[in-house]
Amino acid sequence: MYRISDDLALVFTVDYFTPVVDDPFLFGAIAAANALSDVYAMGGRPVLALNLAGFPARDLPLSVLEDILRGGAEKAVEAGVAIVGGHTIDDAEPKYGMAVIGFVRPDHVLANVGARSGDALVLTKPLGTGIVTTAVKRGAAPAAAADAAVRTMAMLNRSAAEALAPFTIHACTDITGFGLIGHLCEMVSGSAVGAEVYAGAVPLLPDVVPLAESGMVPGGTYANHQHFGTHVTWGAGVDETTQLILCDAQTSGGLLVALPEAEAPDLVAALERAGTLAAVRIGRILAAPEGAIRVRSARDEA
Repeated sequence: MYRISDDLALVFTVDYFTPVVDDPFLFGAIAAANALSDVYAMGGRPVLALNLAGFPARDLPLSVLEDILRGGAEKAVEAGVAIVGGHTIDDAEPKYGMAVIGFVRPDHVLANVGARSGDALVLTKPLGTGIVTTAVKRGAAPAAAADAAVRTMAMLNRSAAEALAPFTIHACTDITGFGLIGHLCEMVSGSAVGAEVYAGAVPLLPDVVPLAESGMVPGGTYANHQHFGTHVTWGAGVDETTQLILCDAQTSGGLLVALPEAEAPDLVAALERAGTLAAVRIGRILAAPEGAIRVRSARDEA
């Protein structure tokens, strides 16, 4: 972030990755939505973007690159963002994303730290894109699950971010590669608080549980479980499959918000009116132990 004046600051972010779906247009749209997400997570409004691409021009027709860029361009139009240039290199594997600039009021910046004891935790998209896209790559994903994952990844966090504006948001982050547990670990560690998550309340994509049970789990998810799991106390009713889903490495995931408990019902209602894919209270912030997460199967579990 770069402060220009008392009422204006710039937000800079960059993100790009290899394909998560086979369709080049959808890949471009998903990568663009993912790159724009960090600006929304900070309470900002993206305005300008530069394309970043790697492409194996000797191995794939340029029409594939055109479709990737077209997908990104249409998502940028949806977000009200102007793509003003970019850079492409010859690369062995396709890669695409954006460097994004947005505007934000310095007194309205949202950070991934600042959560307070007693806050409610609200999530705006279902989990499971890492597991479903792994199943897609292995030819094992049901059509409904694949379609839902694409819809989730391609959906902008714009409507969710706009719905947050009237509320007292203490902390906000988007759920991406570290998974729900990893990004929540960052939030509680940086806020000097703890957290409690109700696994049964967390929204999931269709068929995520049976796919995870059958081994359709990406390496990044296993790595998240191993690394961040050391900060988690798993309840007796939370099996390994559920643990992996909560640690699943997401692409273009939703926003995770910490706000006063009294405001949570109104935020959930506002998110539902905004048409977000989920609007669910999934846990709460605890005073202690600092940096630790307790996962229960349900809110009323002892």
